[in-house]
Amino acid sequence: MAAVKKQIRNSRYYVGEVNNLTRNGFGVYVYPNSFFRYEGEWTKGEKHGHGKLLMKDGSYYEGEFARGEIEGNGSRFWAKTGVSYSGQFSGGELHGYGVMQKGNGERYEGEFSYGLRDGNGFLVDKDGQTYEGSFYQNKRHGEGQMHYRNGDQYEGGWLLDQQQGHGVMRFGDGSVYEGQWRNNLFNGQGTMIHCSGIIYEGVWTNGRPLGGASKVVIEGGDVLEVFQETPFCVEVQLQTEVGEKATGENGRVLQISTAIRLCGLSLSTTPASLLKMMEDIKETTIPTPFGFQVVSYPLMERAFGSQVFIDTAAPLAVAVVAAKSGSAQADSPLLLEGEWESGSGSDGLPLMGGTPSYLDGKEASGEQNQSGEGESTIITEFFSGLFAGQEEDSTPPPANQRVLEGQAKFQNLLLAPPPHDFIPYQLMDELKRNIKKPSNRAPTDRPGLSQDKNSERRSSTGSCFTSNIKKSSIDSRSVRPGEYVIMVKDVTNPPFQGQTLPPAFALLRLFPAKTKSKNSQTDKTQSK
Repeated sequence: MAAVKKQIRNSRYYVGEVNNLTRNGFGVYVYPNSFFRYEGEWTKGEKHGHGKLLMKDGSYYEGEFARGEIEGNGSRFWAKTGVSYSGQFSGGELHGYGVMQKGNGERYEGEFSYGLRDGNGFLVDKDGQTYEGSFYQNKRHGEGQMHYRNGDQYEGGWLLDQQQGHGVMRFGDGSVYEGQWRNNLFNGQGTMIHCSGIIYEGVWTNGRPLGGASKVVIEGGDVLEVFQETPFCVEVQLQTEVGEKATGENGRVLQISTAIRLCGLSLSTTPASLLKMMEDIKETTIPTPFGFQVVSYPLMERAFGSQVFIDTAAPLAVAVVAAKSGSAQADSPLLLEGEWESGSGSDGLPLMGGTPSYLDGKEASGEQNQSGEGESTIITEFFSGLFAGQEEDSTPPPANQRVLEGQAKFQNLLLAPPPHDFIPYQLMDELKRNIKKPSNRAPTDRPGLSQDKNSERRSSTGSCFTSNIKKSSIDSRSVRPGEYVIMVKDVTNPPFQGQTLPPAFALLRLFPAKTKSKNSQTDKTQSK
């Protein structure tokens, strides 16, 4: 009896309406393998009209049939994957317009071609990202818009699921790129407006600007020379990896600051008082490309329009000198014997003032020109007047500058008075007191000085200046002549494409202010 039941269960059978011994009308048919079962309309022995095809694993199709095939509108469900589809069919395939929903949350609504997304459609992937546009063989292809989970939005060309051709990407942070794409990267001509304010227009290669800035360069060389308490300017340039000006870049934010050199001390020979001062310096030391470390020194921007300062200021000849890069030579007229040696390789004290001989008067200048020994050239003279009497916190630091066509300029700069009890200055004074200077030295033993009258006058000037330093111990709130370091940093925030340019450095030699001449005093009296 059990064998009979098994045979009946595996055999095909039909229960329903017939006409002329053929299935016609509504009926139920079980296929020979018993996996498929059809319930619906029949015409002349074929499934035709509305019906439902059920599978043993729980999957099914319900919809229109034509001449035995799934054709027309219907719904399909795959029990194993949880995928459902509702739309048009042809020859049993998903073909035409329909909606497919997957178990992982992915949903597509649009055109199909024989089971594949093909044509226009709207896709929401498993991560919630959306794409609306053209498809080809299940891939984004043609024109389309993509909204990413992180807030980025892309509109433009696609090639087999990759961004290709012209397109616009609006990033979640506010940045915008418009231009050519290839392999999902910026490739070709394009413009990016970064959320930090940087604008780059030019050629891109694999997502990076081909002519983009890779370094900051201070114009005028590695050494700049200025007068004490006199405004000066610093020009900087953005350059590419090959040293060309990055003219296609605008808006990068640059910050200028100054620092002072720390004296190198030996633990075995340095007094305990000096070592204690070194320990009291709380600021982080900054390495420089000149072979020594520095600590920050205040820099400010000169303010104009104050009548008090203008009337009380002594007129000064302002000279910004483009000096040769590197250390000054021993016979350079810029240095006073025994007072100040400057340059990246200098072993002398960094803050022992002096004045360039060509600024002492017309006679000295003439002699220097005739000898042809001048090491530097005056670039420009401007800003007469001394900005005096400033309090420490009365003037803010120089404003940051944005780059325009690969270039920026910081103007009206002044070294600000040092903070109260500035430890590096105290360290210089203490170190100077501990240095024993040789006495009764013959003039011929002095390196770097000739025996002419001009050299004697320079030596006299330097000795006088040193004597004044000893006499007054230098006011702790005054800016001392000597050697400083200028630093220009890229402070763009957020960094452009996640990278910050390395800082640029230059030595700043500060000479004592030139005193007012008698002729200028007379001219001023007559003008009044």
